[in-house]
Amino acid sequence: MSVITYIGLGSNLGDSQQLLAAAVQKLAVLGHVKVSKLYQSLPMGPQDQPHYHNAVALLETDLLPLALLDELQKIEQEAGRVRLRHWGERTLDLDLLLYGQEEIQNERLTVPHVGILERDFVVIPLLDLDPDLQIKQQRLKELALIQQTQLKVLADEHWVDI
Repeated sequence: MSVITYIGLGSNLGDSQQLLAAAVQKLAVLGHVKVSKLYQSLPMGPQDQPHYHNAVALLETDLLPLALLDELQKIEQEAGRVRLRHWGERTLDLDLLLYGQEEIQNERLTVPHVGILERDFVVIPLLDLDPDLQIKQQRLKELALIQQTQLKVLADEHWVDI
């Protein structure tokens, strides 16, 4: 049985758009994929690093949550993932944001993803994919942070061939 999942994509090292596009193409092997627009965001952590490229992918998959997490980590490793410091620069970051309606809490995975409702670079791309999306009874389109966003659109949802 397929489950609708949402995966956050981020990169600020190397050719970020190409790295994210390659990751989306690998996700497409796991199931049907749709992507949000591609955005540029300010770094969340230390400010002495490049701006991020961010997007969200909707993935319909039969994989169980931890198997999907394993695949995401494998894609990150294949992209030469570099994580130099906490909230620092990285070549590729793939986060399992939502897995159907499930709430998951274990040593490897927390779903919905921690901080999801406080991050415009996650919320706005999620709204691209589902304007009526709710998380824990919170309508995303009603969040104050979408009114104060500093995200910049880099490309529409056709930025990657899938």
